[in-house]
Amino acid sequence: MARPVSNPPNPWSTVHVEWLGEPPAAALEVFEEEAKSVLTRNESPDLSFRWSVNPYRGCFHGCAYCYARRSHQYLGFGAGTDFERKLVVKTNAPEALRRELGKPSWAGELILFSGDTDCYQPLEAGYGLTRRCLEVALERRNPVGVITKNELVRRDADLLARLAAEAGARVFLSIPFRDDALARLVEPQASPPSRRFEALRALAEAGVPVGVSLAPTIPGLNDADIPEVLARARAAGARWAFHNLVRLSGEVLPVFVERLRAALPDRADKVLAAIREARGGDKMSESAFGARMRGTGARWQMAAQLFRLHRRRLGYEDGR
Repeated sequence: MARPVSNPPNPWSTVHVEWLGEPPAAALEVFEEEAKSVLTRNESPDLSFRWSVNPYRGCFHGCAYCYARRSHQYLGFGAGTDFERKLVVKTNAPEALRRELGKPSWAGELILFSGDTDCYQPLEAGYGLTRRCLEVALERRNPVGVITKNELVRRDADLLARLAAEAGARVFLSIPFRDDALARLVEPQASPPSRRFEALRALAEAGVPVGVSLAPTIPGLNDADIPEVLARARAAGARWAFHNLVRLSGEVLPVFVERLRAALPDRADKVLAAIREARGGDKMSESAFGARMRGTGARWQMAAQLFRLHRRRLGYEDGR
């Protein structure tokens, strides 16, 4: 049972942080819980990993398109502002992970941080749960993958480099946009793309194998950004790259549409039409396995070809 806390660990007292623009108007509520398990098994054939760890539920980054919004409803919260303002912290995540990795049945498979919400969202600066979980993985010599939109991952460059050398680790920075101002409209509290490129470079220089995720590709909004994002990421040291089509299933769709119209009223209709075109012309999302992450229309084929062309030209490695 999650319980509210009045004063969670204060990230401002442990690291240097400054607002890029106006502070958010959202009133943050933090809930703490002790999880029975932190290893989540993923059955979807669309995903490249089987096991993930999510120390936090909900995400302060507030990305309008985030597919994880739907899972917040399982807690009795909403998929809109609740997802960004009512955050749940699994305070015993490192201890639970140590227990699970110590079971004789555990086969030492790769664990992804995180398969759902961002493991380096701002609360991590105070709680440090992701770092402590990574320390557990290092103790057990268990390979890990990390994907994040937050430059806070730079804090753990030393630990991730040791993991890479002793067990296996890769870190992907999710950078769907090339422009800080446009990204701020769609990913309001995530680190600006320019800071994410800097984090990518810092990790690579520390010896951490890194890649870039251009997910999601949103036709009419950021598909034209593909060449520049791939080039800047490669220059920063990225070795792998992947992308997929935006997923707007269930309650995610009205959140995305509302925020798109508020942020980009002159472009919203064109973007929505482009997404429908990438889904074959008559829908905004696809639920079938194998088709959820990619489109079928000419618009998507153009974006996918653009991605493949520049990934090959820049010398990215195959795989993730």
